[in-house]
Amino acid sequence: MPIRKESATDFARLLEASRSAAALSGAGCSTNAGLADFRGAKGLYNSGKYDPQKLFDIDEFLKEPGYFYDFARDFTQQFKKIKPTFTHHFFSALEKTGKLKGIITQNIDALHQKAGSVNVVELHGSFWTSRCMSCAREYSYSEMEPKILSAEVPRCGCGVVIKPDIVFYGEGVKRLGESVKLACESDLFIIIGSSLEVYPAAAIPDSAYGKIVLVNKGPVNIKAERLSLNISDDLDDFFMAVADELQLSV
Repeated sequence: MPIRKESATDFARLLEASRSAAALSGAGCSTNAGLADFRGAKGLYNSGKYDPQKLFDIDEFLKEPGYFYDFARDFTQQFKKIKPTFTHHFFSALEKTGKLKGIITQNIDALHQKAGSVNVVELHGSFWTSRCMSCAREYSYSEMEPKILSAEVPRCGCGVVIKPDIVFYGEGVKRLGESVKLACESDLFIIIGSSLEVYPAAAIPDSAYGKIVLVNKGPVNIKAERLSLNISDDLDDFFMAVADELQLSV
């Protein structure tokens, strides 16, 4: 039996036995959609165009929001082009079966929601919504896109800067307690496309007392003995094979 089919069969059996699965997704899900990994070879952190420490620092944003919005215009151009991948749709379909109780994500692109997932816990927030830093008026992405593309610094009707609902350095991650609870209550915890290098997200699998499956290309910061399955494969190709095994309509 080919290695991928064997791994897909093993994973499908674990899913069939599970009553309460949860997942943690990282940048690998987004790179397959065409969004460059910030830490990848062609990513923001290695491009030299922006200083990531300055770009995502809340104090710097408060001092000079235009620097961040220069990046946001670049990001928006990418965001307009990307669509959910098969992997995003697979986990949306899995949630509809009742097997998957929720998906925790480190990504800020809202692709899980675009694919139809409902219980998405965004640790780092997303560009999907923004809000005024004074009156707290919320803006949808469709409202913000023309503002980002046309104004040096988008401002609310009250005149104050609008901030996207992403987590900057110096701010606490969102919904960490909910993420830990999901991991703790799962009997199967699935890590997809994450190297587990960024904390506190990297520590969430420590709260998973059930079986843990890792699907990722490249090294991951987790002890091998914690894993019931360790799969190094392209995410979309692998989950297509799993969907076939489960006869899951995606």
